[in-house]
Amino acid sequence: MMTDQLPFHAMFSGVIGKDYELLNLICPLATQMSRLVGEAAAEYASSTTVNCNVVELGGGTGITTLALLTASDKLNILSIDNEPVMQEQATQHLAKWVKQGNLSFCGDDALTALKNMASNSVDTLASAYTLHNFLATYRQQVIREIFRVLKPGGLFINGDRYALDDLVKHTRLIQNEVSGYFKVLTRINKLDVLEHWIVHLFNDESENHVMREAVALAELKTAGFSGIKLAHRLEVNALVTAIKPCL
Repeated sequence: MMTDQLPFHAMFSGVIGKDYELLNLICPLATQMSRLVGEAAAEYASSTTVNCNVVELGGGTGITTLALLTASDKLNILSIDNEPVMQEQATQHLAKWVKQGNLSFCGDDALTALKNMASNSVDTLASAYTLHNFLATYRQQVIREIFRVLKPGGLFINGDRYALDDLVKHTRLIQNEVSGYFKVLTRINKLDVLEHWIVHLFNDESENHVMREAVALAELKTAGFSGIKLAHRLEVNALVTAIKPCL
C-alpha cells in the first residue's frame, strides 16, 4: 500500500529535492528503475501477513530508499552505504521514516555488511545502480552473500545497468547516452557534472566492471537462485529479480 498519494515526481522532488531533480534530468531511466524496485518489493510484501525486513545496498542520498518506503508501509529497511556524505543526506531527507522506526542505516561496504548478517535472515535484498559499480570479482562475492542472507523464498531485486549481449547495439546505446549528457548539461552549464558523468561512464563500461546481461544472470544461477527474470529493459537499464529456493 502506498504511504503517500502525491504523484511520483512531485513526491520525490519534495523530499529529495535537487538530488532527484538533477538525476531525473540527466538520467530519467534511473529514476524509473528506482520506482520499479519499490514496486517489486511492495508486491512481494503484499503476499505476507507481517512486515518484511529489507536490506538495501547502496542507498546513496535516498532516492531508491524513498521509492521503497513509499511503495509499501510493510517494509522495514536497513540501508547500506559506505559513503558518509551521501548517507548523511539520506538521513536528513528521510528523517520521518527513521523516527517512525521503518528505516535504519549501516556505513559498512556491501560485502562487510552482508558478511556480518546471519544466514536466512532477510526477506528482500533490494538495490539500484550499485552492483554495476563493483569490480566483477567483488560483485560475485556480494551475490553469494546475498543468497546466503536471504530467507528461503526471499527475493533479490536489482534495478541497474545490465549491458546488452549484442555489443553493436550496446555501443550505439552508450553513444546516445553520452550525447544526451552533453545536450542536457551544456544547456544548463553544468560542465563539472558532465565531466563527472563521462569519467564515471568509462568506469562502468570497463571490462572489469561491466555487468553484461548473460553473464550476470548466469552468476545468479550459479549462486543458487531460481525464478531469475530480467524485465523492463530500458536501453542499458533493466530490472532483475530472483528467488532463493525454499528448502
